[in-house]
Amino acid sequence: MKHYSVYLKLLGMAVLWGASWPMGRMLGQSLPPLTGGALRFLLASVLLLGWLFARSRLATLAVLSARQWLGLAAAAAFGVCGYAVFFMLGLQQMPAGKAAVVVAVNPVLTLLLAAWLFGERLNLKILAGMLLAVGGAVTAVTQGHPSAVLTGGIKAGEWLIFGCVVCWAAYTLIGRAVLRGIDALTVTAATSLIGALMLSAVALFAEGLPFAAIAAMDARGWAALAGLAVGATVLAYAWYFEGVKTLGAGSAAAYITLVPIFGMLCSAWFLGEALHISLVAGCAAAVGGMALMQYGQK
Repeated sequence: MKHYSVYLKLLGMAVLWGASWPMGRMLGQSLPPLTGGALRFLLASVLLLGWLFARSRLATLAVLSARQWLGLAAAAAFGVCGYAVFFMLGLQQMPAGKAAVVVAVNPVLTLLLAAWLFGERLNLKILAGMLLAVGGAVTAVTQGHPSAVLTGGIKAGEWLIFGCVVCWAAYTLIGRAVLRGIDALTVTAATSLIGALMLSAVALFAEGLPFAAIAAMDARGWAALAGLAVGATVLAYAWYFEGVKTLGAGSAAAYITLVPIFGMLCSAWFLGEALHISLVAGCAAAVGGMALMQYGQK
C-alpha cells in the first residue's frame, strides 16, 4: 500500500494521544499536578528545539515579527499553559478514560466558533455529527443518564476537562487568525517553550518547589513523564505533521477520531479502569459523530 508507513505513524499518533490521558493521571499521582505538567512541556521544549537545530531551522525563530511572537504567546497561553492546567487538575478528579471521551466535543466547539468568527459553512452532516458527538460525551460522563446534566450530575472534574476543550479550540483558532506563514514545527517548538515557562510560573506560585516529590518519583512516574513529553508531544506531533504533508490535513485529522477509543482502552490497561457499557456506548457515539463531521467537511 502506498504511504503505508505514514498510515502506521498516524495510527501511532492516535495511540500516543489516547495514552496521554492515563499517563497524565499516573504523573499526577507522583507529582503535584501543575509541576508535572510544567516538567512535561519543559522536556518537550528541549527536544523540539533540538529538532529545529538538527534541521538547521533555529534561525526561523529570529525572523518572526513582533505580531507573530504575540500570536505565539497567546497560543501558548491557551494551548499549552491553560490546557495543561485543566488537563492535570481534571485528571485528579475523574477517570482518564471518561476524560478522553469528553474531549471528543473538541471539534464541535472548534467548528462552531470557526463558523461564528470566520464564516465557515455548516451542513446537515456536520450538525448531525456534532449532536452525535456531544450526545456520546454526555452519555459517558453521566454514566448513561444524560438527564443528570439538568440536575447537577456533572462534577468539577468534568468541567475542568471541558476547560481543556475550550483552551484547545482557542489555540486552534488563534493559530488560524494570527500565525499564518509560520511552519508547524516552529509553532509547536515556540509555543511549547513559551507555554512551559508560563506553566512553570503558575506551578511555582501554586505548588512551590517540590524537590522532595521529584526526588521520590518512582519508575512509573518517570515513565509517564517520558511518555507524555517524548511520545504524546514530540513524536505524536511529528507523525501528525508528516501525515498532513503527505495525505492532506483532512485525511490526517480523521485519525484524531480514534483518540477517545485508545484513551479508554489504555486507561483500562494502565489503570484498571472499568469499561462499563455507558462509557463504551458514549465513546462509540462520540467517535461516530466525529467521523460524520469529518465526512461533512469533505
